[in-house]
Amino acid sequence: MPLEDIRDRIAAAEHKAGRAPGSVTLIAISKVQPNERVEAVLNEGHRVFGENRVQEAQGKWPGFMDRFQDVDLHLVGPLQTNKARAAIDLFSTIHSLDRPKLANTLARLAQETGDCPDLFIQVNTGEEDQKAGVLPDDAEQFISDCRARDLPVKGLMCIPPVHEEPALHFALLGKIAERNGLSGLSMGMSSDFESAIALGATHVRVGSAIFGARMG
Repeated sequence: MPLEDIRDRIAAAEHKAGRAPGSVTLIAISKVQPNERVEAVLNEGHRVFGENRVQEAQGKWPGFMDRFQDVDLHLVGPLQTNKARAAIDLFSTIHSLDRPKLANTLARLAQETGDCPDLFIQVNTGEEDQKAGVLPDDAEQFISDCRARDLPVKGLMCIPPVHEEPALHFALLGKIAERNGLSGLSMGMSSDFESAIALGATHVRVGSAIFGARMG
């Protein structure tokens, strides 16, 4: 589906939900996409992209950033603590802050470098054993702990379980964010971003609907 169609659908969902035009940021998920597909989207004027792995992003994005200097790169996948320094150098926003050890590492590096990407805390709304993220009952304490470390927590992120109604998880994430005074909600993907916008998403992560099927 062309990028312009996705933009139109986001605008329509904003309008239907009574949201201000442009209140939702579209993150084009470019993980495992060949460079020519990414370049085509860049040439259409889009600048906000998401990657899952630091190492893949390191191999892909420096060259694009030299040519397209206003690229805004987001890390949407899990972050190992030993890749945290590289992530700080490359990404403007990290959507997968999910455990105390990573919070401690980011806080230490922020002190060392004087810089830290914007952060979204990943909440495991489905309480799935195989999925990263803090549990909903633990989210408030973790948010408080991150703030105590002066980390720039801007919002929350979730990935709903595949076989459950995503709106239930979007609503839960929104309630946790509201209770804790957080305005950012990173939720909604290619198949459900309109539902996420209706429930307050500020960032939607769309990959296959823009680029087509992943190559690997």
